Amino acid sequence: MRTTYLEASVRLYHLHDAGEGGAATTLFYGPLSEALVIAAQQDEATQAGLWIATDNDVVPYLDLEQ
Repeated sequence: MRTTYLEASVRLYHLHDAGEGGAATTLFYGPLSEALVIAAQQDEATQAGLWIATDNDVVPYLDLEQ
């Protein structure tokens, strides 16, 4: 993720059934710092499908938390 400052604008979304083409549900638009808090509050199964998108990159939430 190239954009790393905590106030960067991001989209936090959950990708359902990614292996089958799935659908994305947006959970939050706003600062990265708030997106990380919201993502951490989700259960493990949901966290496994969370993605964070900036204006120049998309990464799985769990990649940021490891």
